[in-house]
Amino acid sequence: MGGGDKGLRLLAGRPILEHVCARLGPQCGALAISANGDPARFAAFGLPVLPDAGSDLLGPLAGILAALEWAASLGAPRVLTVASDTPFLPATLASRLSAVPAAAVAATDGPEGIRLHPVCGLWPVSLADMLHSMLAAGERRAGALASLSNAEVISFETSYCDPFFNVNSPPDLALAETLCAGFA
Repeated sequence: MGGGDKGLRLLAGRPILEHVCARLGPQCGALAISANGDPARFAAFGLPVLPDAGSDLLGPLAGILAALEWAASLGAPRVLTVASDTPFLPATLASRLSAVPAAAVAATDGPEGIRLHPVCGLWPVSLADMLHSMLAAGERRAGALASLSNAEVISFETSYCDPFFNVNSPPDLALAETLCAGFA
């Protein structure tokens, strides 16, 4: 995307992250942003910004760990995580994942088969110690957390578009603009 935060790129005149927050807000009790660097760039959202622990940038797993620790500090038993560049999240994401008593991750069933979206998951805060160990061992894949935690896979429909579509490139952003015009 040429650098910078993908979630701050404009989609239909609003930051992608605003679309994500609009989808999650009605589904969650509290929202936070997992991000490193200057948190002031997210001030307009009025949400806590959770940096990774330590100085190494360890990717999505470190963000999930920061979210688990934040949720635990609020007394929450689990935390829902999503990527900041997924503007078409299902309106039923939290309710469908929370129907599972333990860890759960989102998936879509398309022409290529089941596609796991492990960053979009509901994680018990009790996984924090395991996640610390995984990061210390060099693991960086969210899919590994899903596997090691025996997360249940919950499949979502892709009737209009993949609800976990990531905006990763300028062509993706152009496609998202087109999709956004017909998305409800």
